[in-house]
Amino acid sequence: MLYSISIAQGGEPIKIALFDVDATPPVGSAMAYQPVRRIDELTLRCRGIVILGANEPIVLCAVDWIGIANEGHDAFREALAKAAGTIPERVAVHTLHQHDAPGCDFTAEKIIAELQIQGYSRFDGDFHREVIQKTAAAIQAAIPNAVTLTHYGVGEAVVKEVASQRRIAGADGKIRATRTSSTKDPAVRAEPEGVIDPVVTLLSFWKEDQPVAVLSYYACHPQSYYLRGIPSPDFPGIARFIRGQDLNNTMHVHFNGAGGNVTAGKYNDGSETNRMILATRLADAMRQAHASTQKAPLSSEDVTWKSIPVSLPTARHLIDDDFVSKLKEVKPRGYVSLADQLAYLRRVQAGHKIDISCLGIGKARCLHMPGELFVEYQLAAKAMRKDLTVMMAAYGDYGPGYIGTQIAYSEGGYETQQSSSCVDPSVEPVLIDVMSQLLEFK
Repeated sequence: MLYSISIAQGGEPIKIALFDVDATPPVGSAMAYQPVRRIDELTLRCRGIVILGANEPIVLCAVDWIGIANEGHDAFREALAKAAGTIPERVAVHTLHQHDAPGCDFTAEKIIAELQIQGYSRFDGDFHREVIQKTAAAIQAAIPNAVTLTHYGVGEAVVKEVASQRRIAGADGKIRATRTSSTKDPAVRAEPEGVIDPVVTLLSFWKEDQPVAVLSYYACHPQSYYLRGIPSPDFPGIARFIRGQDLNNTMHVHFNGAGGNVTAGKYNDGSETNRMILATRLADAMRQAHASTQKAPLSSEDVTWKSIPVSLPTARHLIDDDFVSKLKEVKPRGYVSLADQLAYLRRVQAGHKIDISCLGIGKARCLHMPGELFVEYQLAAKAMRKDLTVMMAAYGDYGPGYIGTQIAYSEGGYETQQSSSCVDPSVEPVLIDVMSQLLEFK
């Protein structure tokens, strides 16, 4: 069953509305790992675009938070859909996965309240609901000022010395080392880059010679350093800011691709100076991608949208009663916690499916995927349609946690252990099939 399929007719003009709100939690409020102790120079943003003129509006939103999961993700999509005059199935909400940032999960919030468990203040949803309301209001205010477009553009460039494979296998094929975002061990940093997608892809929307909005897609964990109690958009947010200063009349929206098993660990030992180094390298590649952009005329017949509701196979270790008893006994810890996993399990038990969607703009395709997806999925999607420019935004509904490849679950490693992933290894053929269906659409 398809929730939403649309092909615009008639070649009518396309318009886009732009929205951007502050998503920075106040001092004293909880984030994913620590409470906020002070606010830095750069704030966290919740920003995106509304595409108008291709049947019902389409909303693309990127948030500088670690994750938005389960009923929290529903609430975002429902509010933004209502504000834009569309349906939730035509709304894609993604996080960039910065770690000095909030996480949002209203299902977990409800469970913690029902069980009356202390120590999970990061699930308190008052601030998150404020951001949702502000974003909806910003969309309503933006739509009357939507800009009529004439062209779209696509550009790509290689990002040098930022991303590296997180999982390092030994001779037996088992994971022998994890190259975290800030890797202290020089021997681990010296390992080859490994499997990554080094390309940043830009999808831009133009009014004649003026870029109105630029959407960038790049797969890598966004951490340079964290656990500071200071909300930070980290190096992707700084790169976005740099490009926003290069082109100050253009909205820049960044999406994190399938970077679940990709970090900057080869090129980052956690030194504070590396944050700007990584940001500058990414910004330089964004600049090159923009310079290489190929433009083409844009009208409603060039815009397509397809959404498929998907049931992901649940990890066998997820057992409701076990999690409830452990929640009452085990001290709370950071992402992904017992509460996060129980929230996802109950969503699955209630019959909830995750919408996976694809936006088509001329010869470009943007896949919108859930969870902390391995980069192999992104590479597979690109290989499916070499005649198109395929880009991917992961970290949509964060409920599943890490989503590895089938073989990764037998290799060991942090990402596929029981405390990190809520899905079964059989998830890979399910997602490959869905991506294939979406990319075969016009």
